[in-house]
Amino acid sequence: MITFVVSILIALPIIAIVSFANNVKGRKVIHMIIRCWSIFWLWIIGMPVKVKGTVPEGRYIIVANHISYMDTLIIFPAISSYFRPLGKKEISKVPGLGFIYKQIVILVDRSNAVSRAVSMRLMWRVLRKEGNIVIFPEGTFNETTDTLKSFYDGAFRLALNTQTDILPLILPDTVHRWHYSAWWKIWPGKNRAVFLKPVRVAGMEPGQVAELKQQVFDKMEAELVKYN
Repeated sequence: MITFVVSILIALPIIAIVSFANNVKGRKVIHMIIRCWSIFWLWIIGMPVKVKGTVPEGRYIIVANHISYMDTLIIFPAISSYFRPLGKKEISKVPGLGFIYKQIVILVDRSNAVSRAVSMRLMWRVLRKEGNIVIFPEGTFNETTDTLKSFYDGAFRLALNTQTDILPLILPDTVHRWHYSAWWKIWPGKNRAVFLKPVRVAGMEPGQVAELKQQVFDKMEAELVKYN
């Protein structure tokens, strides 16, 4: 935790300066800084990321399972290209870390219909003009005994409305590196990030949200069971 705080304090002034640009170029620089920082920090604490597969050419909605605090860090070393994740608005209130969070994340309050609609429009714009989107479709940590929690519709509705393929990403080890039950339950070891084959949406209608969601759910669940 000391290395985390110290390295964040070193990166924060640089990110603050770059953030004044408030444009795509500035966000890409911040993304690069966060990626380099996360690779470095995970390495020095003994949690290197092992990536299997790649992000194919094109634009994708990348969906990943969510079971640990570590998930939001692992996605930066795992995904080499620029992206913007969808994240909870309340985390932006965390001192210091919240400032960095707001620079790159598309904020959403899932309890607020207006906030959900605004985030959907922002994601649509990012897909058209900036890069990939990353969403944790479970919405929050999976604290159940099931392999995955049920998915929210948002990622799949966006995919169908924009005709953007889904790229599933599974993180089978993060719960063993930093358990969701307590901030101090941290243990070193490998962090695998596994990209599955894209799920194509060409030819699917906007009303097929449930069908697409189930298809992605089944695919990710089967692979998580295999890797665990």
